[in-house]
Amino acid sequence: MSALNDGWEDAVTETASAPSSAPTSAPTGAPAFTAGPPTLDAPWPVALLASKIKGWIDRLGTAWVEGEITQWGVSGGNVYGKLKDLNEDATISFTIWSSVKARIPADLKQGDRVIAAVKPNYWLKGGTLTMQVFDMRHVGLGDLLERLERLRAQLAAEGLFALERKKRLPFLPHTIGLVTGKDSDAEKDVLRNAQLRWPAVRFRVVYAAVQGERTVPEVMGAIRRLDADPEVEVIIVARGGGDFQNLLGFSDERLVRAAAEALTPIVSAIGHEADRPLLDEVADLRASTPTDAAKRVVPDVAEELARVQQARARIGMRVTHMIANEIDRIGHLRTRPVLASSSWIVDTRAQELTRYVARGAELMERCVDRETTRVAELRGQLRALSPQATLDRGYAIVQNDAGHVVSSPAEAPAGSALRVTVSDGAFAATAGEALASPAHHDDGPSDSSLGSSGPATAQRGK
Repeated sequence: MSALNDGWEDAVTETASAPSSAPTSAPTGAPAFTAGPPTLDAPWPVALLASKIKGWIDRLGTAWVEGEITQWGVSGGNVYGKLKDLNEDATISFTIWSSVKARIPADLKQGDRVIAAVKPNYWLKGGTLTMQVFDMRHVGLGDLLERLERLRAQLAAEGLFALERKKRLPFLPHTIGLVTGKDSDAEKDVLRNAQLRWPAVRFRVVYAAVQGERTVPEVMGAIRRLDADPEVEVIIVARGGGDFQNLLGFSDERLVRAAAEALTPIVSAIGHEADRPLLDEVADLRASTPTDAAKRVVPDVAEELARVQQARARIGMRVTHMIANEIDRIGHLRTRPVLASSSWIVDTRAQELTRYVARGAELMERCVDRETTRVAELRGQLRALSPQATLDRGYAIVQNDAGHVVSSPAEAPAGSALRVTVSDGAFAATAGEALASPAHHDDGPSDSSLGSSGPATAQRGK
């Protein structure tokens, strides 16, 4: 209680030196009171408290603030509205008197982004605090563009706009998520064009504000909801265009980062060609209009069937061409002499075989003749060296009774039985006295000249 009183003492001290239009005495009929600190025994009247609050607030000067007009109503020439912070959930009420309204732009309306010179004003009778507007202007387009460019450069430096991070759209998505305004033309364009191209396509539509203060949180929530749905294969964020300020929500950093974090491919179909929102940069695909988004996400069934038919026709033509080429090739092969008649193989081989047989017979005859001549030569040589040939020339072989060839007269003493072999046979003989050898005669031929067929040979009749 003492701390509260100390605070009010400060307020009393500060307000005492400030001019105030608040009453300094109690209303008529009320008990007198002093301006001391309020206590349990000496409480302040409400009027005194209100006057001190007003005096404190009146000491605050004029401040320039920036925000978005969320309420704009005209009554009696005055304007009563609300101004919301661009990022935080904070709102103030403001009043524009008719004298000030004549000096500010006439095209101000709900949803505009403005800067205003305001001064707090406490209304004693109603106990409400409002901001009295002395000036209000649209936020300069150059300022907004400069802020957007700084944010664009920051997000680009972080890699959120890089091509390599963009996801590829499915060829034929079975379920498409759609974030758009309720009963909007953008919704109708997407649904109508998509179903005309592929009647079996399905949509999960999540409605969100696409203009004003609710745009960023509602679009972010819709994207996250559809991204969490396992059946949704692609998400389209669609809006039917609009002026630059109406599209500022789609350049909000929070919304851009939420779109970059989504795992499902996102198609931005804001439909604003002059100034592209940042959502277009971070999206995996940018469509110029909601209709263009439907055409680029959903393939045309008629076009795909036509492509299939064209592909089948091309394949059929290629196969037919290949078969025709092979038929012609086989025909050419069959007309060749090598395949026209099968007898040429036998005839050609028969002629070759005849030549080979004749050649073989000729070679064989030559070989036989050569070998026959060689055999005859060997036979002659053998016969020339044979003992029988020596016997045929008149020589004889003398053997004793032991079968040994008699080569010396000493080996056949007189009276010993001998065996004499001649060319036609053999006969027995008896050794006589020894005779002189013919080799000792000068005029007679030597034994060596008669042949060397044996050591004990003799002329027949000797």
